[in-house]
Amino acid sequence: MSNFPLIADELLAAYAAGYFPMADSRDATELYWYAPELRGILPLDDFHVPRSLQKFLRDCPYAVKVDTAFEQVIRACANIKTEKRLNTWINDTIILLYCELAQRGHAHSVECWQDGQLVGGLYGVSLGGAFFGESMFSHVPNASKVALVALVERLKNAGYTLLDTQYVNDHLVQFGVQEIEKDVYLELLEKALNASPNPSTRFLMASDIKS
Repeated sequence: MSNFPLIADELLAAYAAGYFPMADSRDATELYWYAPELRGILPLDDFHVPRSLQKFLRDCPYAVKVDTAFEQVIRACANIKTEKRLNTWINDTIILLYCELAQRGHAHSVECWQDGQLVGGLYGVSLGGAFFGESMFSHVPNASKVALVALVERLKNAGYTLLDTQYVNDHLVQFGVQEIEKDVYLELLEKALNASPNPSTRFLMASDIKS
């Protein structure tokens, strides 16, 4: 772990090498590199949608959109507070860096809207055939889960091969998250970076998935 240089190009190079940045808290001024020995991934071909969520999706009340409110999504993720998590690792520097990546087409958001309000979503980084999930939030039931299902559908359709979750947590276990050794992860990452997702269905295309 070391101090993180605040340059977007170096951020992309870090992802390509298996690293990602985090701050110690929402108000922290420094960032640090992380490359855990055990890495979480969501296998796209074995992604599991829980039965209760399948039922919810059949009559989903949310409009799901892509890349229409990236900054709103990352700021919502940065301000999440729960009983288990009183602070986040997303500080102002991260917000600025990832908004720059979004402008350059390397960071994307999947958003859930209801009655014109952003009620949930997620964001992450895209390189080659790899997508690095960063954070998600919900203000209403199942919104982040709906966004995740929409993300996986889009990644699969576009030909992505890797969905990196960084770590394993209770929320992701229900979807089939796996924990793998760093050397295995780096092999999957190298293959994904050399993949070429279909340009006609790339994740970065902004469109309604459900409205």
